[in-house]
Amino acid sequence: MPDQGPLLVTGAAGFIGAHLCRELLAAGHQVLGVDSINDYYPVVIKHQRLDNLRQHDNFEFQQLELADAAAVADLFASRRPSLVCHLAAQAGVRHSLTHPHDYLRANIDGTLNILEGCRHNGQPRLVYASSSSVYGGNTKTPFAEADRVDNPVSLYAATKRADELMAHCYTHLFDMQTIGLRFFTVYGIWGRPDMAMWEFTERILDGRPIKVFNHGNMWRDFTHVSDIVAGIQGALFSPNLEAYEIFNLGNNRSEKLMDLIATIEAACGREAEKIMMDMQPGDVPATAAEISAAQAKLGFDPQTPISVGVPAFVEWYRSQPELAAAARAWRAAL
Repeated sequence: MPDQGPLLVTGAAGFIGAHLCRELLAAGHQVLGVDSINDYYPVVIKHQRLDNLRQHDNFEFQQLELADAAAVADLFASRRPSLVCHLAAQAGVRHSLTHPHDYLRANIDGTLNILEGCRHNGQPRLVYASSSSVYGGNTKTPFAEADRVDNPVSLYAATKRADELMAHCYTHLFDMQTIGLRFFTVYGIWGRPDMAMWEFTERILDGRPIKVFNHGNMWRDFTHVSDIVAGIQGALFSPNLEAYEIFNLGNNRSEKLMDLIATIEAACGREAEKIMMDMQPGDVPATAAEISAAQAKLGFDPQTPISVGVPAFVEWYRSQPELAAAARAWRAAL
């Protein structure tokens, strides 16, 4: 592993990436963040995350499209990062139904270019974001890393599984080390406005109805971003990891959607008007993470239940009227 060069974080302006950069900087690391700053959701949120990070002298940022192979090759050749955490991706299951090419460019081409950059520039340990969505239509819970992942139900899930397979090939062919992390429904402050936590909070506080899919019979392993970041750091720095590893990072406790809504309602101080809906295409009824491997090898120990994380998010949301207004306008224009 190279012992010089910055720690490269892709998707640094994103939800998880910004939180990770903050913790790495606090620990004294030199961090090079890259992000395309696309307009999938309001860019003001991304810029404010970056403004927070720029307060640290050890943070450097470059705006970069990871699908641009030449630009990524130049970045790696000039900076030769000591570690790489690849979090950049086109997110959103439902968006992948209407904008499939975005997912191939960002999630397939972008990841391939990161793998090539690592291959040709010192072969630093590569930690990359996968997703619980790779478990697709699996009905056995909790999901374990050894379970079959050959039945994706969205293009987003298919691209994340493709990332895992490409990483496996590069590990085998080029003697690289790649660590994949399957995230389970991450939430927290500075989150994404396309996710249920933000939309439910927005609508409840505005007195507008919320859509409850599958008539509320949904279960999710809601995982606080602080726990996810701790797991990522374990993947970046833990010794004695195999050349190719995949870990689940989840709260290890699946919550019923209606319980999440009740927790948001309590934090908002008002009850939601609920419109019960059928299941959406590309969605799954339940997710739950089996995390014993991450506990043993990464020291992963999730600490934050929704009873703590949800009120903290609602309090943060109330403190961000500019971001809330931008998200509200963005949603109205969809």
